[in-house]
Amino acid sequence: MGADLVRRCRRRRVAGLPALAAAALLAPATGCGPGTGEPAGGPTSTAHRPTSHRVDDTGITARPGERFTLTVHQNASTREYWYLVGPRPDSSVLVSRGRDYASDSGDEPVDGAGGRLTFTFEAVGRGTTRFTLLHCTFTTCQGNTSTVPPGTTGPSLSPSRSPSRTTASPAPERITYTVTVG
Repeated sequence: MGADLVRRCRRRRVAGLPALAAAALLAPATGCGPGTGEPAGGPTSTAHRPTSHRVDDTGITARPGERFTLTVHQNASTREYWYLVGPRPDSSVLVSRGRDYASDSGDEPVDGAGGRLTFTFEAVGRGTTRFTLLHCTFTTCQGNTSTVPPGTTGPSLSPSRSPSRTTASPAPERITYTVTVG
């Protein structure tokens, strides 16, 4: 058994056995890893971990096979949502691998708590493509839900104090990203 495996398995202890003996017994059966061929604690290379980009990083460079994420703040209780809208990425260059929401309040739901919505993308071929994220709030979009963007991405009309007039609310924020894969 290599010294590397002993160090990885050192945390595992069997009652009454020294750590080295426990590691020797457990290593052949379990490899001391999570059963995925990865060492305990996850992968040691960053090849499998997506690169995280800031929302305002609109010029992104990636290698084929690389994944990256964009994380935004979202709060459904205030009708604040983000969407991937057109232009969508050229699927021969970049594909969306979905989105994942994590509440700021953890596992316990808290009224009014926001969270983080993470969009994941994978570079699949060489080239340059663009895509847009749309940020809607209760004042900028009407008719949207957490998964369905509004029918229009222009300013929403809202009634003014005078029943015969309507006013345009501000347009929702649109952030367009240019991704170069090479």
